[in-house]
Amino acid sequence: MAEPRRSAGQDRSDVTGARILVVEARFYDDIADALLKGATAVLEEEGVAFERVSVPGSLEIAPAIAMSLEASEREGKPIEGAVALGCVIRGETLHFEIVSQESARALIELSVRRGIPIGNGILTVENEEQAIVRADPDQGDKGGHAVRAALALFELREKYAP
Repeated sequence: MAEPRRSAGQDRSDVTGARILVVEARFYDDIADALLKGATAVLEEEGVAFERVSVPGSLEIAPAIAMSLEASEREGKPIEGAVALGCVIRGETLHFEIVSQESARALIELSVRRGIPIGNGILTVENEEQAIVRADPDQGDKGGHAVRAALALFELREKYAP
């Protein structure tokens, strides 16, 4: 069940004009499908237009957002926010730490540098069971949470825009 982005009684900006980019890492297809289901449910509920781009893994998400931002600006159709969806499951090597830390760092750096709202829905988990619970829209709904985070930042930016 989708929860509201804000508690009752708080002012809320209209997000229906926002154009959001959803970038999903397809390394674990079933987990990516669940994250995407939760994310698209919230976007549709909010009436927000979105585009979807798929990449192989979580490290490719931030570069895909950056390239899409550049292309959308050149085309005169700017993207107002982004949502990153992916999953990194701990293995036996340091690869987990590198991918989880660097993907998060790249998203924060891109968001701060470009002033673009980005919701981070990249799961970092110990095993597939944890990932399934967190991705499932009826349980953890991290895809939906990532959209809500991006929309909350969009509203904040709109509130303080000159």
